[in-house]
Amino acid sequence: MLRGFATISYFADDMEAAKDWYAELLGMQPYYRVAGPDGGAAYYEFRVGDYEHELGLIDARFRPGGPEDGPGGAIMLWHVDDLEAAVERLLAMGAREHDKITERGEGTGFRTASVVDPFGNVLGVMSNPHYLEVLGRAAPR
Repeated sequence: MLRGFATISYFADDMEAAKDWYAELLGMQPYYRVAGPDGGAAYYEFRVGDYEHELGLIDARFRPGGPEDGPGGAIMLWHVDDLEAAVERLLAMGAREHDKITERGEGTGFRTASVVDPFGNVLGVMSNPHYLEVLGRAAPR
């Protein structure tokens, strides 16, 4: 069911400081920005490493459950072929909803969801067209 690492999301209270810090660390600027309701950055994304893995910075206001509630830290998102079926299976196996299926990127095909497993860990799943693009370019194994 889990095809491969698609995106890891980190939350930040100060988006510009986080962007600058990761830009310096990675030696590159983010390639993608989404504005929030106030026009400031709500999301920055970098493509990192040999397989162009996605590292996303998300304004802490949009953390599932709110900035003060629930689990903190990063949410790793795994690409799955059928997001609805994956979430249904996870819930049937005893996980509980953390963040419902949500469209990301204004109709570009990126959709995410996350659950909390029976042990308290956040497990993110995602429909990720970029993952499929990279996979399509990879040499057959």
